[in-house]
Amino acid sequence: MLYFYKTTRTAFTKMGSQLAALDAVELGKYAINSLINQADIDPNCIDEVILGCVSQPAHAANIARVVSLRAGLSEETVASTVHRNCASGMESITTAYERMSANKGSLFIIGGTESMSHCPFLYRSSAIQKFASLQRAKTPFTKLQAALSFRPRDFSPIIGLKLGLTDPYTGLNMGETAELLARECEITREQQDHFAMHSHLKAHAAADALQSEISPIYHHGKSIHRDNGIRSDSSMEKLAKLRPVFDRRAGTVTAGNSSQITDGAAVLLVGSASAQQIGLEPIGRLRAYSYAGLDPKRMGLGPLFAMEKLFKDTGLQLEQADLIELNEAFASQVLACAKVAESNSLSKRFGLERPLCSEFPLDRLNPRGGSIALGHPVGATGARLVLSALDQLKANNKQHALTTLCIGGGQGAALWIERLS
Repeated sequence: MLYFYKTTRTAFTKMGSQLAALDAVELGKYAINSLINQADIDPNCIDEVILGCVSQPAHAANIARVVSLRAGLSEETVASTVHRNCASGMESITTAYERMSANKGSLFIIGGTESMSHCPFLYRSSAIQKFASLQRAKTPFTKLQAALSFRPRDFSPIIGLKLGLTDPYTGLNMGETAELLARECEITREQQDHFAMHSHLKAHAAADALQSEISPIYHHGKSIHRDNGIRSDSSMEKLAKLRPVFDRRAGTVTAGNSSQITDGAAVLLVGSASAQQIGLEPIGRLRAYSYAGLDPKRMGLGPLFAMEKLFKDTGLQLEQADLIELNEAFASQVLACAKVAESNSLSKRFGLERPLCSEFPLDRLNPRGGSIALGHPVGATGARLVLSALDQLKANNKQHALTTLCIGGGQGAALWIERLS
């Protein structure tokens, strides 16, 4: 049984804002330092650091190892980086469970870190070849020839973030998959904006509670301790003014009803029951988990496929969850999941064996708001969902939480979390 002992995260801030000066290594370092200080343990007790990171920086290969060393952990403490797109943070949790089950460790720091502000701009392959030719040129004449071969297009960069959010199998970017679900499930623009507005309003109402999740970062004399994407004045009127991003003529997905591009890190201290021998008290445990694959064009329905597999394996039911943390990649995607989950015809159409519930419990969904309001630092979000679920179970004296998200490339993840009373 994998137990959760301590959790924390940085504030989640919009790309290019308060945390933009810190790369993913620094964000992870701050988070781990805070976690160790709160746990009040000897860092040498940690068997392994496992972190998710989607856009891994070129200067920090195996970023988990770099973060671990920068955070002051021993050189003998091994570290590994995991990658399952948006579920990378959850992958770190289940990887730790598998390590522990194989007797390869009893105490782990897991989570994710992501600086989307530092996603690179890339040169085209044609430009790279020309730069290589210029570098190989030996004489002034051959250097001039190589330099004259460049064209203006060679200096027009490829946006790494845009490339990373495009599925190489289908050619669709993530927003286009959200538009597809909106059309197929008949999710209107008004419904999406209404959902997005309430994500912000819930997050604003829960602002003080969210502070219990966050450890501040002190940088250049300032404390960065609040998620800065929450809009307390979000309204249907303001959201209606935003233009569709992915289908200019007939689209319904806008920047306002999509998750925010964000920087941040989230980490958890997890391990076996033996960790209690060093004074740690568990706050929850991982009851079960599932990953599932589906059509990449409809990757947004991934949570349903992962839930179906989880429920089949365990006998659990959606109705038993006191709390559901379902990542808000897009409002249309979450609403499509809710609609398909309770519809016999839609469930069969998209390949599920049967509906998952008679009525999707929207009243228990993302009580503190979701990624539309809080942001979606992709490598960290999976860990944030679990962290927030544990904190809410404790705050509300509840027992069971389902954490789930869709995964670019056509997968879904679902973890069932239980609080220990």
